[in-house]
Amino acid sequence: MPDQPPFILVDGSSYLFRAYHALPPLTNSKGEPTGAIVGVINMLRKLINEYHPRHMAVVFDTPGKTFRHDLYPEYKANRPPAPEDLVAQIDPLYEIVRAMGLPLLLVQGVEADDVIGTLARQAAEQGMETLISTGDKDMAQLVDDHVTLINTMSDTVTDVQGVKDKYGVAPEQIIDYLALMGDAADNIPGVHKCGPKTAAKWLQQYGSLDQVIAHADEFKGKIGEYLREGLEQLPLSRQLATIDTGVPLDWKPSELLPAQADVDRLRQLYTSIEARRLLDTLEEPEAPVTAPLKTHYETILNQQQYDAWLEKLEAADLLAVDTETTSLDYMQASIVGLSFSVREGEAAYLPLAHDYPGAPDQLDRDSVLSRLQPLLEDPHKHKVGQNLKYDMSVLARHGIELRGIAYDTMLESYVLDPTGSRHNMDALAEKYLAHKTVKYEEIAGKGAKQLSFNQIHLEQAAFYAAEDADVTLRLHRVLWPQLEQEPKQAELLTSMEIPLVAVLSRMERNGVQIDQQMLRDQGQDLAGRMQQLEQQAYEKAGHKFNLNSPRQIGQVFFEEQEMEVIAKTPKGVPSTAESVLQELAERGYELPAIILEHRGLAKLKSTYIDKLPGMVDPDSGRLHTSYHQAVTATGRLSSSDPNLQNIPIRNQDGRRIRKAFTAEQGASILAADYSQIELRIMAHLSGDAGLGDAFSRELDVHAATAAEVFDVDSVAAVTSDQRRSAKAINFGLIYGMSAFGLARQLGIGRNEAQDYVDRYFSRYPGVRDYMEATRAQAHELGYVETLFGRRLYLPEINARNKQRQAGAERTAINAPMQGTAADIIKKAMIAVDSWIQQEAPPVKMIMQVHDELVFEVVEEQAEAVKEKIVQFMESAASLSVPLRVDAAVGRNWEEAH
Repeated sequence: MPDQPPFILVDGSSYLFRAYHALPPLTNSKGEPTGAIVGVINMLRKLINEYHPRHMAVVFDTPGKTFRHDLYPEYKANRPPAPEDLVAQIDPLYEIVRAMGLPLLLVQGVEADDVIGTLARQAAEQGMETLISTGDKDMAQLVDDHVTLINTMSDTVTDVQGVKDKYGVAPEQIIDYLALMGDAADNIPGVHKCGPKTAAKWLQQYGSLDQVIAHADEFKGKIGEYLREGLEQLPLSRQLATIDTGVPLDWKPSELLPAQADVDRLRQLYTSIEARRLLDTLEEPEAPVTAPLKTHYETILNQQQYDAWLEKLEAADLLAVDTETTSLDYMQASIVGLSFSVREGEAAYLPLAHDYPGAPDQLDRDSVLSRLQPLLEDPHKHKVGQNLKYDMSVLARHGIELRGIAYDTMLESYVLDPTGSRHNMDALAEKYLAHKTVKYEEIAGKGAKQLSFNQIHLEQAAFYAAEDADVTLRLHRVLWPQLEQEPKQAELLTSMEIPLVAVLSRMERNGVQIDQQMLRDQGQDLAGRMQQLEQQAYEKAGHKFNLNSPRQIGQVFFEEQEMEVIAKTPKGVPSTAESVLQELAERGYELPAIILEHRGLAKLKSTYIDKLPGMVDPDSGRLHTSYHQAVTATGRLSSSDPNLQNIPIRNQDGRRIRKAFTAEQGASILAADYSQIELRIMAHLSGDAGLGDAFSRELDVHAATAAEVFDVDSVAAVTSDQRRSAKAINFGLIYGMSAFGLARQLGIGRNEAQDYVDRYFSRYPGVRDYMEATRAQAHELGYVETLFGRRLYLPEINARNKQRQAGAERTAINAPMQGTAADIIKKAMIAVDSWIQQEAPPVKMIMQVHDELVFEVVEEQAEAVKEKIVQFMESAASLSVPLRVDAAVGRNWEEAH
């Protein structure tokens, strides 16, 4: 965002229809519909709280015809009238928007899109940056260097590059793109059978609609015929799809200023629709106005300044440190400068590599880092930062091993409340300091023209960098006292999350070797199989169709082959979602099964097989993921670029991908995986004698459960089908599965499934008691805890919506097990890493995936190292039942798994 709050234009009609279709049909005690109103107001409040706009307007369509109806009388002719329960909410919504102090724009004879387009153009002419909040794809034609789109429902922001990524065409081509496709909802004629991919492909090839028309004779096949048939109406389609940016309006962007909310009127209106949560917001104290912090920031450009600051750093009990770099890729980033703070309000930026034309002379980077190295590597000199794992990895590229990490504000926030907010510095500063920080985009620009930090002028870069260090120190002064009030959570931070920072940094930098040729071979194999599946699908359908088009799939399934309609979309169209295809396949339809298999292969190919080779680091020749500590509510690590947690292992194709994860010459892959860890944790937490006995006697717990539930004389007499059913029961129940869900999974009747559940709980009463006690605790406290004190908050545990409450109860039962399993493997990682650092055995920890650790080990010592690692992992926690680890060695990850 720019240095001033943006001009926000809200597509109110888009908000209204999305809220109506996405949210449950709420009513007040008089039976009046209220769901869409509440949804729209919540989206508006979220938008305002996040962006604090100086100028804003909410724009709605008005009833009646527009100039497009004059152009084409059939425009929107097929659209059914709005549902009565939606129409009833429009006027009350208008009243609330006005009472909120927001400019509400209704222009007769003009669509909201045209009002928004006109204001966005006028704002750009006045040098104002505009943010359009909408879910309407037509608005993409307005995007440029001054106009950005945001979809509040999906939290996605779309700039120029975002339009290209999403639609495959530039913003200036969107009108032609829409004209080619047409729009069934608005009854805009396009080219028959021309979908998004075809339209994008044509425009990528020819550049514009005019050129597509000019070359229409060159298009072959049916689609060419359809194009030629539609040539006459394409200019009309383009006119209808074009947003008018020259509408005469009574307002100028600079005049659209939010006013003070009429709280008394809002209270009346919220009371009328019985929106209790919205009423509660009126009782909250007003959010403090963001005021600049009192600061004294310094830019270090000479030796005297540097010496003075070095003395401050050496004398400080705690110093905040932050690096500014050339890249977000920790394997490629070089240091541009460092910032420090030792006292709130005082900070310094030490620029080292700004190289834009006219940049001032800066101290020599190598000399500065050499002198800083003892301080940064001193384990007794305590440091605090925000996401210090990144800084640690970057400093390591310059030969400095950052030690003495005492606190990390991202992790402090996360441990306090993993579900409470985002844990980035900007969000934390607003939440805890009522301070709006300078955003990177404000000084660097955005999109393809964004500058890297070394290109940013020091006048801007210095304040931004110094503020990072200052705000980090201030946040720590707020967050740490709160953690000290909760000793278990303070201990979790200092003994688990903070030590893990260095472990993850080393593991990320180790990376993993992949066999790129093997992946290319797999890709060719999958492409051939996908082609075969396409042919099978065409044969079953009796003609060709697009396997990626929900509309075409729906036509084949429900119109041509008259399959059962399992579910419908919010618009009332038969759904072709994956769950629907799965159910149709289970009911014996062959075509859905073929499409599901095709989709699975396509996802594997695009997500991993085609993508992984391009992600290999050019310097190390290895693949380096990023692990994230502050993402999941349960404490489990997540990974990205690439996401190693989601490589499927339940099918042969997913497992084949693991074969491409190999070891260097003379080394092997060692994989060590906790066995049934969540069930073991359940046995410990519940104290159930039967479950505990099965684990203590090293029985096959699924077979033992089968023997109990199915009244089999001995574990040895349990059949494979009975064991499979028992496994589904064991895991299903700890994930909160109902008898209905179990019946579907096992393919049995609901009454039979309920009988299994009843027998399970009669044999394992401790499990039932634990579940009931956990539910009660969650309702009373609003949270549950892991064995190590990690707190897992449940915002909807007392929700009035029973479906949401039930979901929160299922989470309450499972989260302590998932969270404890996450804590245990973290403790194991810390222990193994400590051994590696102290004794330097011939092994590197290279991956963590769910309950599994993966290592690269010198072949000759693989068995000895395996024994040691199993020992560390099995002793990571003391439970009432033994922890067990399955470990193996192989030439690749799959072989070792």
